[in-house]
Amino acid sequence: MREDSAIKGRIIKGIGGFYYVDVAGAGIYECRARGIFRKDGKKPLVGDRVEIEILDESTKTGSVSDLLERDNSLIRPEAANIDQALVVFACAHPDPNLTLLDRFLITIASEDIPVILCFNKTDLVTKEETEYLTSIYRDAGVTLVAISAKEEKGFKKLSDLLCGKTTMLAGPSGVGKSTILNRFCPEAMADTGEISKKLGRGRHTTRHSELFKIEGMEEGSYLMDTPGFTALSLFDLDEMYVKAYYPEFFDYEGKCRFMECSHTHEPDCAVKAAVKKDASDKGISKVRYENYRLIYEEQKNRKRF
Repeated sequence: MREDSAIKGRIIKGIGGFYYVDVAGAGIYECRARGIFRKDGKKPLVGDRVEIEILDESTKTGSVSDLLERDNSLIRPEAANIDQALVVFACAHPDPNLTLLDRFLITIASEDIPVILCFNKTDLVTKEETEYLTSIYRDAGVTLVAISAKEEKGFKKLSDLLCGKTTMLAGPSGVGKSTILNRFCPEAMADTGEISKKLGRGRHTTRHSELFKIEGMEEGSYLMDTPGFTALSLFDLDEMYVKAYYPEFFDYEGKCRFMECSHTHEPDCAVKAAVKKDASDKGISKVRYENYRLIYEEQKNRKRF
């Protein structure tokens, strides 16, 4: 094997023991991983930056010879080198389940991944309803964007946020994730000839994590479609740590009567006192606070079983 046959690329999909590696300017190579990875207890993941050795240029086949250093890695879904998550919820149809949304945000924040929170389907609600939804999460430590995928409104801001990043797409069913994916990455849904056949793409169903290049953006701009983050469980999260995922509370920590205040039932709680009486008040969103209390109680009650 010639030394100059080794090239670097990015794993965009892994299935059935094969890894599909995107090499800038050269295309996609179908690769097997060397046995040394199993011996060392390593597993290549979608998103991994790798070095491959070309076996046959005519058939675009190769062998993954080295895993390059990871910025981060996830267990569920299995993925590596994620820069940010795009969490999509609909303004309507389906109505947004904001407690579920908070679970999404907690799950992703626990992996130290920045979040873009996208409210889609603004065409189905009034401007005031959209502004109300976004106001709830204005101090939640996320980047907010409101769009209509159907009418392609708000895509300029979203495009700017995705450019040059590897972004994991997350959210419940029916909120428009596939529409957004297809808007930025037409190959995700369209037939792309030999590459589609090689990757086993047909009717789009998300069974495995997969990276798609964002069309018309700089190198390194990817959306990751993933089956993960759909049924969320916070089973391992102690109830006293739930508040650590509510940035709105941070300014009030240390101002309660009790040092270990849970912000649920204690007297003289600065967080409870800061909860808005109505949307025009300054302070903590009442919706976010009620979601916090619900999740806190759920985590507390898990210990009984």
